[in-house]
Amino acid sequence: MSAAEETCDVDFSFAEEQDFQQVLNICSSDDYNGMDYMAATFHRWLQEPGRLNFIARMKDRVVALESALLVDGGQTVVFQGLRVVPDLRGRGIAGALQRHVTAYIRRHYPEVSAVRRSRGDQPSPQVLAKYRLIAKEVILSLCCEATNLGVFIAELQSRLSCQADSAPGSPVTLTQQQAETLILTDHVISNLLPGKTIIVDWEPLKPVEANLEVLRRRGLMWIADREFEPTALSLGTAPYSVPYRHDALRININIFGRSLASVCAVFLAQLEALLPTVRGFLILYTYVDPAVWPGLRQFCQNNANVSPFRDYWEELILETDL
Repeated sequence: MSAAEETCDVDFSFAEEQDFQQVLNICSSDDYNGMDYMAATFHRWLQEPGRLNFIARMKDRVVALESALLVDGGQTVVFQGLRVVPDLRGRGIAGALQRHVTAYIRRHYPEVSAVRRSRGDQPSPQVLAKYRLIAKEVILSLCCEATNLGVFIAELQSRLSCQADSAPGSPVTLTQQQAETLILTDHVISNLLPGKTIIVDWEPLKPVEANLEVLRRRGLMWIADREFEPTALSLGTAPYSVPYRHDALRININIFGRSLASVCAVFLAQLEALLPTVRGFLILYTYVDPAVWPGLRQFCQNNANVSPFRDYWEELILETDL
């Protein structure tokens, strides 16, 4: 049977709770280096306002999934979570599902004018030609046993205190209201946000009032180097389980700003906030401006058995018209 004939046998529908195990079967243990978030997000996605979760079936078997989140006051859709079952990859199912999702959005949400997505691989020139590059972050990934985190923090505290150009004062943990006010200021939007975009883990949002409710739902830890006109602003996700190891927790920290000393200070503050509650094996993804990545990597060199998880790795935020 040809790929075209196979895609004709695909049925599309919305995902439901009873699809959970089949959705997990889509995900190979090799996907995302064992860091697949689907088990941690599937049930939340089904309940989230403004989110549409589509699956593709062949002969009652779930073979693909894609999620679409309406953001920016309904003007933009963010595509996330595209999955195809390993034994059927390369047969056109992903493309067929994406065409179905796009057609559904056009038909039922005519006010949507743009599609936004994140890519962690290096797209081909042909793919990039279809999109506008909105922003780029570089990921510093580290891993360690939670029992080593305190020693790592102590090393970083000592290192930061010895830096002559370190930012004065201590970073500030922001209330939700403080964070929401700050993230919409001209100073933060123009000087800190990459491409004037809030990036939460891999989720790109414009800094507009309509997206504040999305941010509230993420349960973020907001830390800045100072309360007013900061030079570094960070948000950290709550830890969640991933299949890399039975006790593995993934933590994402997005840091906006180009002052290396300030970035290091808020990074350290995020780790300090984590320390009392985490157990098991920790995998930290920290997303920063490309200009500060080398300095942050050097800052994180240690004798505390905290190791790199992956090498240099870029996250691209792409957008196109619907």
